[in-house]
Amino acid sequence: MGNDELLKEEKLVAMVGSRKMSEYGKWVIGKIVPELVRKGIIIVSGMAFGVDAEAQRVCIENGGKTIAVLASGVDVISPKGNEWLYRMILKNKGLIVSEYKNGTEASAEKFLARNRIISGLSLGVLVIEGAKRSGAMATAANAAKQGREVWAVPGRISDENSATPNWLIKNGAKLVSEAGEVLEDLGI
Repeated sequence: MGNDELLKEEKLVAMVGSRKMSEYGKWVIGKIVPELVRKGIIIVSGMAFGVDAEAQRVCIENGGKTIAVLASGVDVISPKGNEWLYRMILKNKGLIVSEYKNGTEASAEKFLARNRIISGLSLGVLVIEGAKRSGAMATAANAAKQGREVWAVPGRISDENSATPNWLIKNGAKLVSEAGEVLEDLGI
């Protein structure tokens, strides 16, 4: 639903992270997303609470385009609390996609399945935050299997939300502290 021309674009980057976003995560998004948008990057995410919604909101507010991949039909707003974002994405020529037919409700197993689409649409996945067992880790794993870039923003070792990005960095993901590092990897 929306601007399906975005699927033809070449500069798509996924941003994922914790539903329980910290102030640090919010700050990182505010620092990185505007610069990516200025360089024509389209942000792909899951419209979930926390990092996903914040990345997509900041993208739109900076004049960018975003693609939301849902774990429900495109006509079912999930999560319902993000109806504002759903409407904002469509109003600003973004795109809502899903592999599920209209009327399909979201469920736990569908969230993990949709993560492979988030990474598959993108040149790479930037993990902002995430606890040890998180959808962000699953999305990064999908990206690696699909031959996509995996980037991660480091966090304090004492923060639960830093577990996924710090683990990813220790295991080969590229450490990102500014948008330029993502852009350089993409040759932009």
